[in-house]
Amino acid sequence: TSGCLLMAGKFKASIRIKTAEILLAFLVVFSGVLLGFSGGGFVVNFNKVGFSVVSLIQKGSSSAISAVTGVVTSIRDIAVLQKEYKELSEKLKDYEFMQRNNVEIRKENERLREQLQFASEIEYKNIPAQIIGRDPDNLYSGITINKGARSGIKKGFPVIAIQSGNVGVVGKVVTAGLDTSLVMPVYDTKCNISARVQNTRDIGIVSGNGSYGSPLNLQYIRKRVFDSLNHGDIVVTSGENGNYVKDVPIGRISKIKILDYDSSLSIELEPVIDFLRLENVLVVDQKNLNDKPPLAKN
Repeated sequence: TSGCLLMAGKFKASIRIKTAEILLAFLVVFSGVLLGFSGGGFVVNFNKVGFSVVSLIQKGSSSAISAVTGVVTSIRDIAVLQKEYKELSEKLKDYEFMQRNNVEIRKENERLREQLQFASEIEYKNIPAQIIGRDPDNLYSGITINKGARSGIKKGFPVIAIQSGNVGVVGKVVTAGLDTSLVMPVYDTKCNISARVQNTRDIGIVSGNGSYGSPLNLQYIRKRVFDSLNHGDIVVTSGENGNYVKDVPIGRISKIKILDYDSSLSIELEPVIDFLRLENVLVVDQKNLNDKPPLAKN
């Protein structure tokens, strides 16, 4: 029992010693803190702390607002740019359309100026006309023009044209209405034209094969003139029988054949006129002379 009492006494003494040490350490630290505050090293300025916190929040808010504003501005700018791009695209289309129209107008003016000059040089009266259609039963067997009896056109009048500087025979009027006429082109199988080879002056008959893409036929040219003919020679109207104006080109020789069973040559011609591109023609009245302006007096 005495041993137990001795051990309990030592334990209580140890606790008192540790408590005193802890209290001493606390007092030392507390004193240091007080000294620090009193020396100003640990003085806290709550105004500055609050300002810093508020400034940080404001900076973050400002950055967020700037980011959102930038996105909205970018979207608006993109919308404006798209609108301007669309407007510029439409203007570009309009400009290109105007340019094409201007080119077409210039070409049309050149064709009309060329035709007008040629029409004034023809000896006989002529009526300019425009092609407005083709025969619906056979697309290329008949050509409809926008002039008729009201303009002085009659059945049988020859029709010619100038194309790319070249004058050529188109055909003749087979039907004359009041305001329109039907023209039978030279490539029609029913069309027969008295013609001459321009350089040899040999006479024959030109007839069609029924299609604008097929060559014309020149018949009744004697075999003995074979050596005098060449590819590319021009065949013109003879002017005989008064059906067509004299010396108007019909076509160029593209092929010459000698047939054993025939006394004449078989000759093919390429038409001078490109009928797929033909737009304007001249209908010739061979019974009336062209009214030319009087010469200016000196």
